[in-house]
Amino acid sequence: MAEYEHILVKRDDATVTITMNRARRRNSLTAEHLAELRDAFAEAGGSDATGIVLAADGPVFSAGHDFGDVASRDLVGVRELLRLCTESMRTVQSVPQVVIARVHGLATAAGCQLVASCDLAVAAESAGFALPGGKGGWFCHTPAVPVARSIGRKRLMEMALTGDTVDAATAADWGLVNRVVPDAELDDAVAELLGRATRGSRAAKALGKQTLYAQLDRPEADAYQLALEVMAAASQLPGAREGMAAFLEKRPPEWPD
Repeated sequence: MAEYEHILVKRDDATVTITMNRARRRNSLTAEHLAELRDAFAEAGGSDATGIVLAADGPVFSAGHDFGDVASRDLVGVRELLRLCTESMRTVQSVPQVVIARVHGLATAAGCQLVASCDLAVAAESAGFALPGGKGGWFCHTPAVPVARSIGRKRLMEMALTGDTVDAATAADWGLVNRVVPDAELDDAVAELLGRATRGSRAAKALGKQTLYAQLDRPEADAYQLALEVMAAASQLPGAREGMAAFLEKRPPEWPD
């Protein structure tokens, strides 16, 4: 794994952990930080790892965009920054591995966007989530995109218009995170969920993740047509063949990938 300035990357067995490491700046996201996240996810995505954990050092998960970086840019520069941010978020969803956010402390604005962009998320009881632009001068337009797809319209409107912080329990109830655990149990809960989510054929899981994201926002008829064709083709994959054979032969599967 490459070395980075703003993040730490560690491989442990089949899991890659990407840790944001700008604690003194509340893990705020400069262009350089976003580019490192994008590159680290792309690198991990090209490896034989089965899971990726997104974590953060310090008391805050991420405070969102670094206003020092934003304020120094003109319109073209801010547009480039937001395109880089969007590219980084979409890279999280494009990699074949299961990506899980390990959330503690506050995740605000683009930090909340990061959580919503991950496949799964486990939050400590101390965590909080906010789209604070609603009570400031720069509305959270892009962070609202994946958040909306996690929690629905009315809850998004409440978060985005008020800018108020949502506690971890509410975030779980709304669907922004999968579960909430005591802070001391956060690592174990992340490992347990990731372990269950990475079982089975890697190739089948990667295709499944890709197709889920592709069909989510399509009309139902289009979603069914896409899912039908992909599922038919996937039935011929070695993992599918082995899974069905193992079931029919009443034996544990031996995954080929």
